[in-house]
Amino acid sequence: MCTYFLREKAKTTVPAVLHLKTEGAYTTEERGNYVVSIIGCGQKGVFYALAFAQAGFKVTCSDANQSVIKRLSKGNLQRGRRQTEVKLKSLLKKGQIIVAGDLKTAVAESDVTIITVGAKIDHKKNSDTSEAVNICKHVGKAIKKGSLVVYGGLATLGFVEGVVKETIENTSGFKAGEDFGLAYNPFFNSTCVRNEIGDKEAIVAANDKVSLNSAASIFEVITEKSVNKVSDIKMTEAAALFASAKLDLNAALYNELAVFCEKTGLDYTETMGLAENHMGPNSASPTIAEETNREEVYLLLETAENLNVQLRLPKLARQLNEDMIKHAINLTHDSLRNAGKTLRRAKIALLGAAGPETAAAAFVGLLEAKGAKVRRYDSYSSEGAKADKEPLKKTLNDAVEGADCVVILSEQEQFKRLSLKKLHALMKAPAALVDLVGVVEPMKVEKAGFIYRGLGRGDRKK
Repeated sequence: MCTYFLREKAKTTVPAVLHLKTEGAYTTEERGNYVVSIIGCGQKGVFYALAFAQAGFKVTCSDANQSVIKRLSKGNLQRGRRQTEVKLKSLLKKGQIIVAGDLKTAVAESDVTIITVGAKIDHKKNSDTSEAVNICKHVGKAIKKGSLVVYGGLATLGFVEGVVKETIENTSGFKAGEDFGLAYNPFFNSTCVRNEIGDKEAIVAANDKVSLNSAASIFEVITEKSVNKVSDIKMTEAAALFASAKLDLNAALYNELAVFCEKTGLDYTETMGLAENHMGPNSASPTIAEETNREEVYLLLETAENLNVQLRLPKLARQLNEDMIKHAINLTHDSLRNAGKTLRRAKIALLGAAGPETAAAAFVGLLEAKGAKVRRYDSYSSEGAKADKEPLKKTLNDAVEGADCVVILSEQEQFKRLSLKKLHALMKAPAALVDLVGVVEPMKVEKAGFIYRGLGRGDRKK
């Protein structure tokens, strides 16, 4: 059992965060006197922690899952780039970030509490907020007067005001906007989970001026630029859901056009390149990685249903995007069939991230259900990380050796520089390669001896 600790409270008496004057607040020297607790240490929580720590604040990370705490205390991430781990380990070593096993103590010692635990979508595609509510209860029991709470988790319409605020107020006996601050900080696009928050425009929302100004002053420090201040939390919740729905609609269109190109023998990338010369670039890449926006879209659809409003286009787009998983299975099956092999008992090497409850994970599950033997390699994962029940392969060569088919799931830098001839030599001929993210050139793949299939890539041999 690992022992966790909290840093000693700063001896210097500092003003309460909630009542700081925003002008000139948080100089470089002053930041070290303030403690920011991050509740929920998934990807989003880690990026919050890095952003605040690199800005000079002291950061305490806590999570209800003790296995997450144990892994994070060693500087290891379940998912994420290796350079992110390097930053994390450095800040842990300096004591700028510490990991605490006791959530309540972490909150009690902090001036700012960031909650990243949000609503989850269950297997029936309904929202489950029980974990987030439980976290809010713990925060309410431990929060100190004059501190600021920022909710950064996934929220349905009215969740921050109707659940987060009321739960913290009821358990603490404090009043939001008077005794403690409450603000909402959503992420608005799919790249936010891959990049530090400091690289993005921060949006903070609060229903009272005290909370809004307090939150804005902090986020201006970590972003080093002005933030978008919104005085209506509910509107901001809706805007975040709308943004995800729009991304999902775009993805559905691109996925449909990609399948069209496959059927007509056209190359989607080249065809869309011509289209973009006329309409301008629009990140029009087909993908099965629909997990980025799925939870937000399901929350939007659930909210609409409760209001007796029909959102037909977002609902259809969501279904189209989920159907792309089955289409990816069909591409894999077709590539193996053209290599004279069957999907059943085929050895398939999957290159890229496939986190729990993602489209990529569903793709893996369908392959295994059809009898395929799956190996996985993720260049961004820590050594020893697990892919469901099986550990990830340590090297690319370990994953592909003796495989019948390679499927590329992620746009990771290593996969853009594959030595196709060496890759082919390690595999069991005739070998197939399926590119679901468009990182390799079809002609180069076929020249190396592979049977090739790609999402949105027409069969030029037809």
